Formats: sequence, structure tokens, C-alpha cells
Amino acid sequence: MWSSRVRSTAVVGVAMLALGACGGGESPTSNAKADGKPVVGGTLTYLEHQPPTCLYLPAAGFYPNGGLLNQLTDKLTWQNPKTLEIEPWIAESWEVNKDATEYTFHLRKGVTFSDGSPLDAAAVAANFDVYGLGDTALKLPPAEFVNNYERSEVVDPQTVTFHFKQSSPGFLQGTSVIGAGLVSLSTIKKPYEEQCQLKNVVGSGPFTVAKQIVDKEIDLAVRKDYNWAPKNSEHQGRAYLDAIKIIVTPEDNVRVGALTSGQADYVRYVQAYDEQTVKSAGFTIYAEPTRGVNNGLYLRPANSILKDIRVRKALQKGTNAKEVVDTLFTPSYPLATSVLSKLAQGYVDLSAKLTYDPEGAAKLLDEAGWALKDGVREKDGVKLQLGVFVAGPQPLSKQTLELVAQQWSKLGVKLEIRPADSGTQAVDIKNAEKTAVAHAMVGRADQDVIKSHFHTKNRDVILSNDPKLDKLLEEESALADKDQRNAKVAEIQNYVIDQGYAIPLFEEPQVYGVAPNVHGVAFEAVARPSFYNVWKS
Repeated sequence: MWSSRVRSTAVVGVAMLALGACGGGESPTSNAKADGKPVVGGTLTYLEHQPPTCLYLPAAGFYPNGGLLNQLTDKLTWQNPKTLEIEPWIAESWEVNKDATEYTFHLRKGVTFSDGSPLDAAAVAANFDVYGLGDTALKLPPAEFVNNYERSEVVDPQTVTFHFKQSSPGFLQGTSVIGAGLVSLSTIKKPYEEQCQLKNVVGSGPFTVAKQIVDKEIDLAVRKDYNWAPKNSEHQGRAYLDAIKIIVTPEDNVRVGALTSGQADYVRYVQAYDEQTVKSAGFTIYAEPTRGVNNGLYLRPANSILKDIRVRKALQKGTNAKEVVDTLFTPSYPLATSVLSKLAQGYVDLSAKLTYDPEGAAKLLDEAGWALKDGVREKDGVKLQLGVFVAGPQPLSKQTLELVAQQWSKLGVKLEIRPADSGTQAVDIKNAEKTAVAHAMVGRADQDVIKSHFHTKNRDVILSNDPKLDKLLEEESALADKDQRNAKVAEIQNYVIDQGYAIPLFEEPQVYGVAPNVHGVAFEAVARPSFYNVWKS
């Protein structure tokens, strides 16, 4: 599979000329040497695989969005990516009542948004009233990281209390996620279509937007008066860099070629087949974990074929995830052993339920009445054919689906793979009959990630018609005791596998390539880059 890929040197050359014209990165072989002390100034050239989409914070989990918003907005709290502990940021301290229905945050003084307005209790309350409840008039959906929200209460200019209808133990961690970025009143009061636009995002972060060429380039400029990094950050004050040039570069070979030739400093989405190229050139690979629901295939029970649990279980047994990982990926992509990553909160090892068993799969399909005819199974004149879209954000999605399709074809199952840019995708992907299978994942370092993925009022990846699953997810999100919550997450993982709703493939990382003259590389808890500490020698 790897050897079939052909580089286009002409394309690489043209793209690198363009990058050079943009004032790209310094050569990694420059005579400048790091003496260990951060250098203030310079421009970082960062290549992104895809352009950002809607930047309304609760809807901005897409990695190109998050990598941008992480530089423009701050959060109430910071989740330490090493310990996963929640630490002070805009909130200096907080109290949570015993049943996790009331949270009070005490805010830092002197914090302002880039438009000069104060980041005070009123602004925080306005943000979370939208994140918790949405706003129908402005067409703003609520955030999936907030559960059971009732209201905010501005106690004084630096103190805000949030009230919940029932326990909401995930809320504290929720205040640290990318979707909880704080924006000014001028932003949060705009309708959805306007909040989606980068020009309307006014945050308090260490960088601001200097220029945008839609779908091509975004230039960020340092905010020189920034002085409210997370409390435990050794670095305080303004960011080291003067500017960041984000260039959308969809072609894998162009991104890697630009990095290794010194035209770019930092790139996201280094494909598995390019990791060794990057390392061999003396550059660093960062394969950062996303700590959430694993990359996998998610089967939709409302589909007329997949409504039969025997068919779903057959596809689960007939999928060789290890072959997918061994053929297409590297050790940066650990084989999935459950619905959740090993690093996820509440993970339980279900590898015994996920063994490859093609004979068992064929037996189940036989029992379900699907007879093999000319290589494809049929029942009542209907072929066992299922549709899936290539998932643009997922690494090597097309190749992964093609390999799974080969595996399923041995069972007599036809998987119809449709391109990610299909004109009907936006509609058909929400139709279980037309799109029986979804290729997806989601990252979040909290137990509620499983609710985000499966609940009918969140992402609802399986287009669920299972009220029991919704009930389990709602129970999990309202358990104040951590051990009880983890036990419920384990129960949900078992239920999802037992019902044949999920075929986990691998634990998906975000893979970056970085030049040797770039220092202070850091990521938040689910692998979005933070450029606040970055400097170039």
C-alpha cells in the first residue's frame, strides 16, 4: 500500500516556491544555535492539512479549527496534558458543591479581550449561558461538553456561579476544552453564521488575526500586552513569536517536502508513510494522543440491513483491525482494544470481544438468512451492500475503508465507498439507509467523551434508535462519584460492543512534524498545538 504512492516533484517545487514567497521558515541548517534561552521574535510557518470550517466555539472541535482557536482564546481552566489534572487559568480558583450541581469560579483581574473589553464574570456568564443552553433566536446550538445546565449567576465582577439541574461532574474538565474558549460579548451575541467567521472571533488569547485569505492562509500576530497564561506556566507575559503564518496545504507530499527543505517550520497531519522521511531528515515527529473514542467504523441500527444485530456482529467479527494497522500505519497508531483509547478516562480492555473471526462472521450471516450468490450475499432479493463516506479528517480513511471492504468481500458483503467531497454527503451522511456505516472518532480527556459520540442529542454517530443507550449515557454524565462514573463508562463500552454498534480500529493520534530549530513545542490534552511557548533559534 505504501509503495503505491508516487510523489509529484513538480508540485512540491511549485508549492515550495509559493511558500518561500510568503516568507517561510528558516532553514534547519541555519548557523543560529540555541543556547537554551528562548528567543523573542520571528515568524513560525505552520502548514495545515485542511482549512478551518465554522469557528463557533461549541462546534469547533475539528482539528484545523482547534489549532487556530487555541491561539486566539483562553479558557477558565487548563488541563495538564501530562497529569490530566485541572489547573487555574482565567479562573484563579473554584469551588464545587458535593453533588456537582453548583460551580463557583473566582476570576483573575485585569484580563481583557483583544477588543479591549473586560473578561469578567458577566462575559463568562454570557459565554456559558450560550454553551449550556444554546440560543434558538441566534441559531446557536448548545455545547456537547455541558450537561444538565440550568443558569449562571454573576456574584460580583470577578465571581460567577453556575447552577445545574442535576449532577454535572464533567463540567470542570469541560471548562478546559477547545469549545469552552472565551469570547467577547461582541462575539457571543452574534448569530451562528457570523460566529462561524474568523473575522468575528474576538478572544483573549496570546495571538490575534492579522490577515485571512479564506481557505488558503491565516496570519496571526502576537498580542504584546498578553499577561495571563495558565498560573502554573513557567512562561508568563507575551508569546515568544511575533507572528504565525498558517498555510492550508492539502497535499501530503507538499507539506512534508516543504518541512524537510526548510520552507516550513511545523506541519500537522504527517501521514504514516511519511513519518520515516521526516525522521530521516533530522526532524521530530510528535504523535500526540487524543484520549477519546477510537478511530473506527460505527454501524447504524436504523439501517434496514443493520437492524439485525447478527449482521452487525458479523461485520465486527469479520473486520481484521490488526491487518489495517499493520498494513497502513505505524506504532504511532496503537491497535484499538475497546471503544475508548487506553488513555481515556474509564477505559476498559475489551480485546477478548474484538477478535477476528471470519468463520464466526459467516455463520452469523448464514443464520440471518443472507445467502451467498455470485460473491455477494442476498436476502429477499436485496444485496448485502452498505454505504460509507470517506472521512476527510481521518488519517488514510480511503485506504482504510478499501482494506476493510476487501475483508468484508470475503464474507460476501459489499462496502460502497463514496468520496468525502460528494455533493450529497451533507444530507446522505445523516440518512442511515444511504450511509449505513460512519468512519469516525472524537477526542476529549473526560468520561463524557463517550456521550458526545453516541448520544442522540450530541454527535449521534450511529444515528441511534436505542433508548437504552441514551439512558446509559445520561446516567454516566450525572454521576458525581468518579468510581461510579468509570464503572458506568465500562458498562457503556461493553454495551456498544455487545450490540455491534462499533468496530474499533486504532487509537488515533495527531501527528506533527517539527523542524529542529523550533523549541517549546506543546499541545493541549487532546493534541491541539499551543504556540504560546514556541520559539525559534
